[in-house]
Amino acid sequence: MFFLIPLLILILAVTAFALLGYGGGRIADWLAHRAELPTALRGFAALAGAVAAAVYAWGLLYVAGAVLEAEDGGADSSPIRPCRADARAVHVIDYSVGFLPLSFVCETSDGGSYPADEVPAYVTPAAVGLAVAAAGCAIASGYVAELRLRAGAREGEPG
Repeated sequence: MFFLIPLLILILAVTAFALLGYGGGRIADWLAHRAELPTALRGFAALAGAVAAAVYAWGLLYVAGAVLEAEDGGADSSPIRPCRADARAVHVIDYSVGFLPLSFVCETSDGGSYPADEVPAYVTPAAVGLAVAAAGCAIASGYVAELRLRAGAREGEPG
C-alpha cells in the first residue's frame, strides 16, 4: 500500500508539469493574438488541472509522512505517532488511508475510527475546486467553439 503513494505522487507531478506546459503555451498564444477564446479556455483548464494535481500531490506527501511514522517500529511506536493528538490514542490498533477526501484515519479497538490531523484542511477542497474549475473551463471551451461554428454556418461560411 505504501508503494502506491510515491507512485501516485510521481504520476501527479508529471501530469502537473505536462498540463502546465500545455496550458502556458495555449495562454501565450492567446495573449499574442495567435489564438481565439476556446484555445485560451483550454489553456486555463490545463493550468487549473495542473494546480489541482500539484495540490493533491502535496497532500499525498503529508499522508506518506504519516504512513512512514506509523510504520516506524521501536520503543516509541505505540500508540501510532500520527494518532497521538487525540485522547482516543490509547485505543488505536491500526490505521488506514483515505484518498478522497485525502486523510490518515486512526482505527480503534472498539471498531471506531477518527481522522488524524496530518493532512492540511485546505488540500481536498482546493484540489476538488480546481478540478471542477478545470472541467468547467474545458466544457466552456467546447461550448464557445460550437457557438462559433454554428454562427459561421448560419452566415454561410465553410466549417
